[in-house]
Amino acid sequence: MRIGESVRRGVFFAPVSSAALRAAGKGGTPRLPWGDPDLEGTWTNATLTLLQRPAELGAKAFLTPEEAAAWEKQRIQQTDADRPARPGEVGAYNDAFFERGKGGVKSRRTSLVIDPPDGRIPALTAPAQQKVDARQRREAASPADSPEDRWLTERCILFGATVPMLPEPYNNNYAILQTPGYVVIRVEMNHDTRIVPLDRRPPLPGSMQQWTGDSRGHWEGRTLVVETRNLKFNDKSRFGVGYLNGLSDENLRVIERFTRTDADTITYQATIEDPTVFTKPWTVELSMDRTDAALYEVACHEGNYGMANILSGHRAEERAAPAAPH
Repeated sequence: MRIGESVRRGVFFAPVSSAALRAAGKGGTPRLPWGDPDLEGTWTNATLTLLQRPAELGAKAFLTPEEAAAWEKQRIQQTDADRPARPGEVGAYNDAFFERGKGGVKSRRTSLVIDPPDGRIPALTAPAQQKVDARQRREAASPADSPEDRWLTERCILFGATVPMLPEPYNNNYAILQTPGYVVIRVEMNHDTRIVPLDRRPPLPGSMQQWTGDSRGHWEGRTLVVETRNLKFNDKSRFGVGYLNGLSDENLRVIERFTRTDADTITYQATIEDPTVFTKPWTVELSMDRTDAALYEVACHEGNYGMANILSGHRAEERAAPAAPH
């Protein structure tokens, strides 16, 4: 049973038959009864590939098969959460929680960023860099005076897996449902759900900002193109890239492209434009691989003592610090 059929019958996000998906992929792009290309299914974008290309690789966009195998082994060792804690680490998740993706660097790309050609996020504009510097000074002076000083991820409000759909350390599964006129993307991380209309309706007014923005989609051949504006921004907003948190403004536009390249793969591209922040646009590309795994609830607040411990820890540090001279 397709996901769309299961929802229309009142059963939400039932598993998709692997055999049915493979059969549908024969003879060109599979299509739904009303003619739209078929993106339905459950997919994962877990990967070992780094967002930005290591500087020492220069213009090398792809690894050889031998280099990819060695790189995968190295990345698994580097991200091993079962190793003994380093000095200053308090320990948290063990290796059972993390998702690295089957086959690791499947595409053999040296970075998820494919444009600019150097595989690096473009330089920030001068005002944006000043904003980063000021934020770092502010955080160093007052890292945890209140919950509002902490990142939205720590407060279980927003993660970086939604717009654009960048891989997280875990919970990298997505369920895609299609109906005539809509595409729905259920995001496992923090259980977000995106509803993308395809009817060319006008976007929301710029004053109506939302945490995951306002998305509008259309088909270009077999590719679903989704443009998102009106992403809510403040100095703690999550943009999927640590040092870029809180930088985006009302000029941010994300253009995503979903292309079903075979029965088991969707090629995903996202172009990020924000002339206030970046000196040029940049694009990422990654594979979304079909999976029979279920999407699990992310009960971020349930049993989460992190925020209370962060705040109480800083209060303890303040009490232990020597008094400032008058």
